[in-house]
Amino acid sequence: MPSVTSREWRLKSRPVGEPTHQNFEMATVEAPEPGEGQIQVQNLWMTVDPYMRGRMNDVRSYSPPFELGEVMGGGAVGKVLASRDPAYKVGDLVSSFAGWREAFTAEPKAAGVSKLPNLPLPPEAFLGVAGMPGLTAYAGLLKLGEPKPGETVFVSGAAGAVGSLVVQIAKIKGCYVVGSAGGKEKCDFVKSLGADAVVDYKAAGPGAGLSAALRAAAPKGVDVYFDNVGGDHLTAAIDCANINARMPICGMISIYNATKPPPGPHNMAMIIGKRLKIWGFLVSDHYDMQPAFVKDMSEWMAAGKIRYEETVMNGIEKAPDAFLALFSGGNTGKMLVKLA
Repeated sequence: MPSVTSREWRLKSRPVGEPTHQNFEMATVEAPEPGEGQIQVQNLWMTVDPYMRGRMNDVRSYSPPFELGEVMGGGAVGKVLASRDPAYKVGDLVSSFAGWREAFTAEPKAAGVSKLPNLPLPPEAFLGVAGMPGLTAYAGLLKLGEPKPGETVFVSGAAGAVGSLVVQIAKIKGCYVVGSAGGKEKCDFVKSLGADAVVDYKAAGPGAGLSAALRAAAPKGVDVYFDNVGGDHLTAAIDCANINARMPICGMISIYNATKPPPGPHNMAMIIGKRLKIWGFLVSDHYDMQPAFVKDMSEWMAAGKIRYEETVMNGIEKAPDAFLALFSGGNTGKMLVKLA
């Protein structure tokens, strides 16, 4: 198999505040014929995720920062074009961390390559409902949130890739579910997933308005808060939390583009009296739950208990647009870029 021409996105400059198109640059490279132990892969789909914003900063974190002038990385699914690794054959569908490019050649382990599970799902689903976002929702809610039938679960970012699955899993577990989303269209979507009540945070307004809206939507208080947003949503959740409430903290997208440290919740003293349990977590902490996740999600989907939405942009040239749209509410469900 000869080399393959591939376009890829690189980080041109580090953003201050919200990223712009000027922070990215496209390059054309060759994905060479594989050497011994290598495979050549054509990416079919790639994902953009909010956590990538942190990797654009030159700071130490749980994921290393993107290097200036180097291809950006992220989740992708593709097919093997050529292989000199006996574990992979031409045509195999694989997932990898070699996104933001159309093709690549690498040793599978170095690129985080693995074969897609044999499940009756389209390949792109393994970047969403059956992939990292799905496991994040499953592990964060069930292992840390520990929801019990009849309890109230509050989910911020409930129209997003993770939040929309948390809503549905919480309903499967017999909970009263309140989701938060911005605007009527997204709130209607969250309601269609089975949420018992929905808070439109744009209509409620910041600060006390959001707390009042949550209190009206969750009259028995909040037992579990799954946080994807932070900021005023976390403040409202603390205000409305019941004694011994659990709060898995998955993300804080409201502050990812802050240019100075934002103020923390003004009501943190309530954590003591309410005996709240608040955890920050990463999906990588819970890969031991992968077998149970695959089993449960497969059964739930087969039974029609789980549905998922995707927002798709077409072509590698659209990758920055897709990423930037995450911060303006431009996606319902999982944001994906279709490459081939």
